[in-house]
Amino acid sequence: MSQARSYDVAIIGGGVIGLCCALHLLRGGQSVVLLDKNLVGSGASHGNCGTITPSHALPLAQPGMVRKALRWMLSKDAPFYVRPRLDPELIGWMLRFARHCNWEQVRIATRERAALLNLSRQLLQDLITSEDIDCEFAASGLITVFRDERTFAESRHLESLLAEVGIPIEAWTGAKVLKQQPALKPGVIAGHWYPSDAVLRPDRFVAALATCVRDLGGEIRQSCSVDRFERGAGAGVVPIVNGESVPARRVLLCGGAWSPSIAASLGLKVPVQPGKGYSITYDRPAQSPTVPLVLRERSVCVTAWGSGFRLGSTMEFSGYDSSLNRTRLDALVRGAHEYLHDAHGANVQEEWYGWRPMTHDDLPIIGPSSRVANLWYATGHGMLGMSMSVATGQCLVDLMLGRTPAIATAAFSPSRFDI
Repeated sequence: MSQARSYDVAIIGGGVIGLCCALHLLRGGQSVVLLDKNLVGSGASHGNCGTITPSHALPLAQPGMVRKALRWMLSKDAPFYVRPRLDPELIGWMLRFARHCNWEQVRIATRERAALLNLSRQLLQDLITSEDIDCEFAASGLITVFRDERTFAESRHLESLLAEVGIPIEAWTGAKVLKQQPALKPGVIAGHWYPSDAVLRPDRFVAALATCVRDLGGEIRQSCSVDRFERGAGAGVVPIVNGESVPARRVLLCGGAWSPSIAASLGLKVPVQPGKGYSITYDRPAQSPTVPLVLRERSVCVTAWGSGFRLGSTMEFSGYDSSLNRTRLDALVRGAHEYLHDAHGANVQEEWYGWRPMTHDDLPIIGPSSRVANLWYATGHGMLGMSMSVATGQCLVDLMLGRTPAIATAAFSPSRFDI
């Protein structure tokens, strides 16, 4: 092999997490090469709804979720869908997920997720301001909209749970929601207002991050997948890309939903399942919401930017199925029509799907490997990669450089999975 340049850190994965880690490492004086199998920011970082949501601190694993999932297996357009199949890895993941569906685990996960989300929310705004990033960012807040009394009653526990972890939430009457958002149809009975939430255009944000990384001297290599690893000095490893080694003192795995297959070549079982989400982006309709909305009964997120209008969400466990499921896309549009006067714009800009990296405890994996000397992780952020990205990068680099992170990170440690 040819003599290759050596780096302080080789980052595998060029989504928003990998880019934020690269940016913080470069600011910390580290040399960085970022390796992505496709184009930077082309995965789950591209087509999500761009909401920055401390409001989503509660984990997916909640009491009753397993019962709902079993019932929804019969409905292919359900907001949470598990495609029936014999998949030992998924079955094991689901059993571990089920063990976390109790209120004790919910409170633990909510506390840890909230700490990371609240920190990231502030750091994100600081980053966008300091780097003058044009990504249509707005400190907008977010409204969860209810059309069913029972669903709202079942959601009232959020008011105390989120208040306990420093996330502001207000219960609004239906009349107040409609007054604030006339784009909604009559029939709204209540809403939850989250003033600390925000919104940005995700594709523009990741493109700007990539520019910042390059401007600071970081190297980005696209369309290059890691073939395997070789053992390096001591108990460390070196990634092999297109037949050539990429020497680095540390290797940081930010592979999102692909992290398990990348780590498998090292004999490591990263407990991440791909949770497939969908979105449709339109031209902005004449009558649009002025803040992001979550249409609660249909689990549809609505985001309006100056440059477009997006419907998104759903959670589908169907492995790495690469089809664009028309049934699930149509469900987004039908759900939006129930709530909005103008549920879509005149032209479709993009129809999209992407895989989120889901851990069964709904906590990300951040920190050093317990099995490989120079391997580190920043993955498993589920549906909140954009919302947790900047704090993840800061905390990860603090740990790497021997500094004390701003929040406790023990709950995110890879050691809990022995990886």
